[in-house]
Amino acid sequence: QVQLVESGGGLVQAGDSLRLSCVASGTILGRNAMGWYRQAPGKQRELVARIFSYGSTNYADSVKGRFTISRGDARNTVYLQMNSLKPEDTAVYYCNINYGALGSLDAWGQGTLVTVSS
Repeated sequence: QVQLVESGGGLVQAGDSLRLSCVASGTILGRNAMGWYRQAPGKQRELVARIFSYGSTNYADSVKGRFTISRGDARNTVYLQMNSLKPEDTAVYYCNINYGALGSLDAWGQGTLVTVSS
């Protein structure tokens, strides 16, 4: 069973920075990508950033130039460096890993709350 544990959320002011961390454990075969999603109150969950097994990344337009996704050397850890935070970045941030044959499986963390005050 794959488990993801996030950390690093909190309350910050607009313009501040935060770094989220996610550690994956368990048997992970056919790792495709790890990423961060977020869900604001009353809104659907959306992709924030993702890093693929071969190293390429993609970002939501709303965070390009402000957020950076990276992974640890052991490849079971993924980070999200968030700079120049805005109130609209307020959401619960979820770590995700996509794995299995043809990326057929997903696992999610429990979420970490990021609140940005104006």
